[in-house]
Amino acid sequence: MKTRDTFEEAINGVTANKVRSGLTVLGIVIGIGSVIAMISVGQGAQNQINANIQSIGSNLLMVYPGSQSGVGEAVRSSRGSAQTLTEDDANAIASAETSLISAVAPEIDKSLQVVSGGQNTNTRVIGTTPSYPSVRDLNMEMGVFINQNQEDSLAKVAVIGPTTAGDLFGSSTTDPVGQKITINGVVFTVIGMPASKGGSGFNNQDDAIYIPMTTFRQYLGGKSVTGASYVSLINIKVANQNAMTQVQNDITNLLLKRHNISDQSQADFSVLNQADVVQAASSVTGVFTMLLASIAGISLLVGGIGIMNMMLTTVTERTREIGLRKAIGSTRHMITLQFLIEAVVLTLLGGVIGIALGAGLSLAISYFAKITTSITISSIVLAVGVSAGIGIIFGYYPARRAASLNPIEALRYE
Repeated sequence: MKTRDTFEEAINGVTANKVRSGLTVLGIVIGIGSVIAMISVGQGAQNQINANIQSIGSNLLMVYPGSQSGVGEAVRSSRGSAQTLTEDDANAIASAETSLISAVAPEIDKSLQVVSGGQNTNTRVIGTTPSYPSVRDLNMEMGVFINQNQEDSLAKVAVIGPTTAGDLFGSSTTDPVGQKITINGVVFTVIGMPASKGGSGFNNQDDAIYIPMTTFRQYLGGKSVTGASYVSLINIKVANQNAMTQVQNDITNLLLKRHNISDQSQADFSVLNQADVVQAASSVTGVFTMLLASIAGISLLVGGIGIMNMMLTTVTERTREIGLRKAIGSTRHMITLQFLIEAVVLTLLGGVIGIALGAGLSLAISYFAKITTSITISSIVLAVGVSAGIGIIFGYYPARRAASLNPIEALRYE
């Protein structure tokens, strides 16, 4: 028997009982579809988190007040609750004799109610300096950002985020420039609105209002009990990605010296590297993706067992046929190959349909659940490889069993 004939017989064997073959393939379809859908959810979550982190700025270092143990809470709330960093610390960093720091922008913020006309919303009000847009990669869509004259004159002007603009004026596309808003009883004039960054949670720069830091301190507070001008966060843009670690160490040493702290473990501040945050987030979401894929992979194992069960049944039903083939000259290799091809065809067919099902589930999850998903070529290649592997692994034993049948006893089988 030629190899081509072996393939043809294998295809005929698969199509001989369409219902049983279809039910067997269904197990593989569900397994492959589930794996692709779950991996797409995990990949989508990872991409979304990384995009949100990157949206706050590039080559960014963030200095939070308080010890290292409290930095997690500081990040979640988008501000430090301690009052151990001052505006003088930010000025010292900005005036450091190094070309590795592009810009420094301190900020202080509070969550306050903002009113405009008959609308109101609770949002973050951030007092900062004119260097903030360059540090946090903020591009203006309408109007302008705060300038130095407004900072020096304690001007009551505000730059309003797109989300906040939508809450107050009914639409994020409405030009808010010139509108009046009231913060803590003080009337501010809107002078600009930045382009949307699409952030969410603690990192949502679209839901914020920016005012001059001097104005913030004058009307909204910002002095510690000692009278020092504390800040919630110091943003630092590093000129070179490769210099992030060096600048981080330099800033740490500078602030330790300024705060008269000799033991770094006792530091009353924390320097957070954006690259470290991205790496940590990628690690967590990677584990999350693997967990989802492993859970979905259980159905693949069940599907593989179904393949083996069907092939063993097929061998039993076709015992006389196998005996006849061996009697007319088919070798053990040909018999093994025929049944192995049948198993692989079933699993590859299930894999192809499963890929389509997984892509459909991924799109459905994205559309109905509003969860970002991402289908990658690697997940599709993995699905095809796994389906072929299942066919070989779970089809090998039935194929070997068929090939090892004694032709005389097989011909006598009833």
